[in-house]
Amino acid sequence: MAPANQYVLILGASSGFGRAAATALASQGYHIIGVHLDRAAGIKQVDELKAELDALGVRHMFFNVNAADAERRADVLAAVAAEFTAHPGATIRMMLHSLAFGTLKELVATDMSQTISQKSLEMTLDVMANSIVYWTQDVLRNGLMTHGGRIVGLTSAGSARVLPMYGAVSAAKAALESYCRQLALELGPLGITANTIRAGVTETPALSKIPGNDVIMGYAMMRNPSHRLTKPEDVASVLTLLIRDEAQWINGEQLGVDGGEDAVDLTWWKSEA
Repeated sequence: MAPANQYVLILGASSGFGRAAATALASQGYHIIGVHLDRAAGIKQVDELKAELDALGVRHMFFNVNAADAERRADVLAAVAAEFTAHPGATIRMMLHSLAFGTLKELVATDMSQTISQKSLEMTLDVMANSIVYWTQDVLRNGLMTHGGRIVGLTSAGSARVLPMYGAVSAAKAALESYCRQLALELGPLGITANTIRAGVTETPALSKIPGNDVIMGYAMMRNPSHRLTKPEDVASVLTLLIRDEAQWINGEQLGVDGGEDAVDLTWWKSEA
């Protein structure tokens, strides 16, 4: 069980990886701070998650705001600071960056009216990459994370691969990985680690928006040694390990959580077919 008054801050908490992480870490005794951006359908999921956390007996705070907005970030962290004042010794043990909101358009389309705009490109990078830096800065500036803290960003194999209309998201994932390596260097003296988790292909709301996602899932199941997709719970299980004291020496790494999917050469499968 987690030491008393340790919290997990999840950016993108209402579904997919974020929701699975919340329940898995709450089952270990960690209190949950969830940031999400949802309308009515999503709010129902958040209410269901809150009920699950209540049943696990942990405290929780949820904020339905744009995590990439500086003012909303300040509001959230001010509320967290007040919560910590009411619970002396409270600290954020882990901050999980699971924001998946970006523009899926070609960088240069045949029809130039369909080319990604500067605003959309910058928004994608800001939400899916730059925000991990801004949240880390402000969490530390406010004294909300100390020695033993964990910064974790969720990336994908798409950071190094080309897919139709995926250019901006691919760049954001690559930037996220780079930021986490740099944070590992800079936060190491503070006893805070920074890593990324590269999940295998997972059926999430974010994947459903990628053109050709059915083909992506089909190839993933063919390549994966277990012939199934990665589940959000697979990643959540690894987070329950990474948060432990024994994981302190894992720093600046990209951890593959895909059942061996990325290790299998697709051309071999094609030759066997």
